[in-house]
Amino acid sequence: MVLNISEILKPEAIMMEMKAREKLAVIKELVDYMVANKFVKDGKEFVKALCKRENLESTGIGDGIAIPHARTNAVKGLILAFARSPKGVDFSAIDGKPSHLIFLIASPDDKKSEYIVALAKLSRLLRKHNVREQLKRADSPKEILDIIKKNEE
Repeated sequence: MVLNISEILKPEAIMMEMKAREKLAVIKELVDYMVANKFVKDGKEFVKALCKRENLESTGIGDGIAIPHARTNAVKGLILAFARSPKGVDFSAIDGKPSHLIFLIASPDDKKSEYIVALAKLSRLLRKHNVREQLKRADSPKEILDIIKKNEE
């Protein structure tokens, strides 16, 4: 299975600037955006799945990144969304710092392996300091996608 982050992330799933400042509001804003762009079948169910996952363990992975994720049949297929928060959001990250780059991943229950591969590849990509810095400075969804495509393995 060849899975590239740049193929999963669509330009219409990229929010250049989030308005929400609190974790639950951020999740809801991202899900509403995904529903509006027809990536999600059931927004309420999706928010519920993400919150359930978030209550198990925070998805704030440090270095200004959060990757809220869930497996739920509220989505049609493997989806990835990206949002930036200039002021940062408290995702209870390991390093205690706010998250500025937020990637949301979801898949239906029957796409478990694709979901795990996407999560692993995204985590590996975001370990690169230069990638995080470029994503913070990008001016458009196209530039976000170009940065990811250029840097993924």
